[in-house]
Amino acid sequence: MSIPAEQVKIPALSLQRTERRGILDIPFDPEYSPGAFNAVNVCLQVQAGEQVCAITDEATIEIAASIVHELDKVGAPYHAWVLEELAERPMTDLPREILDDLESSQVSIFAAQVQAHELRSRIQMTDVVNRRKIRHAHMVNINRQIMLEGMRADFQRVDRLSQKVVEMVRKASKIRAQTAAGTDLTADLNSKYKWLKTSGIITPEKWGNLPGGEIFTTPGEVNGTFVIDGVVGDYLCAKFGDLQENPLTVRIKGNRLTEAHSENRELESDFWNYTHTDENSDRVGEFAIGTNIDLKEVIGHILQDEKYPGVHIAFGNPYGAHTGAQWDSTTHIDVVGRKFNIWVDDVQIMREGKFLVEG
Repeated sequence: MSIPAEQVKIPALSLQRTERRGILDIPFDPEYSPGAFNAVNVCLQVQAGEQVCAITDEATIEIAASIVHELDKVGAPYHAWVLEELAERPMTDLPREILDDLESSQVSIFAAQVQAHELRSRIQMTDVVNRRKIRHAHMVNINRQIMLEGMRADFQRVDRLSQKVVEMVRKASKIRAQTAAGTDLTADLNSKYKWLKTSGIITPEKWGNLPGGEIFTTPGEVNGTFVIDGVVGDYLCAKFGDLQENPLTVRIKGNRLTEAHSENRELESDFWNYTHTDENSDRVGEFAIGTNIDLKEVIGHILQDEKYPGVHIAFGNPYGAHTGAQWDSTTHIDVVGRKFNIWVDDVQIMREGKFLVEG
């Protein structure tokens, strides 16, 4: 039985030592080490003496242990929090202990499996991250396959390509995306909205998902058809996985979802209900291009698959604190397709999923 943290009167230094000794005693697969090294040293560039807030859960604690091991080698003090030791799940609000720790940290890492109805707690976390400009690695639903694939990417190379592509789109007025599966989508861009680069190299200006490799903005207006033969996001991803055999086709008019159809009726229903949670859940809040060229295939996992080269969009929360969008939503769900042809204005930058530009 865990004792609530607020009832335990332990000096901060003693608590820190207790946590360090405990999580460092947890054995982990040495195959995790290259990805963990990348996270700490390449992506977050953690320095000795920087305070780190590490958040995990029981299902992900072995991966977290590999990351904490790298923090220990760097000489960065940290607090490691296991969600189930603080509150019951699904966790609709982030525990006060974690929020307080974030207030005094320079770096944070969230490596945990998410559950339905937990987006609110993650938004509470990123609100602090945004306000304090913490270098934050968001590793939602990280697993063994991603640690051995996406987290081993050459993020410096991904960053160079991402920079080249983001410089192109920042000058553009529209982007068109097509696939042989039937996607035909046009995004008219709003020059008032910023493009962000989250290539895996994380800075105080924008927290990033790991593995990284995308550029994104809030679109001015999206119209057309998107055949989702990759994955859908949030907790629906774990439920439905790779959609190549049973795609979900959505139609968008005036930046709003108007139709969603699939032979998998449960997927169709769950997606429609999710995108009608609030007044802006059906609104395209994100238009993005995946730039992680070390990823060779969709694996059925949104954390990695949204970085797969191609276009993905998200309905709901537009990350307005970063893009400049003035509206909001309590939900955010990404949708990913395969093998895109992409034109930035009239210049083709991708053919059948392969970039035609180099970083």
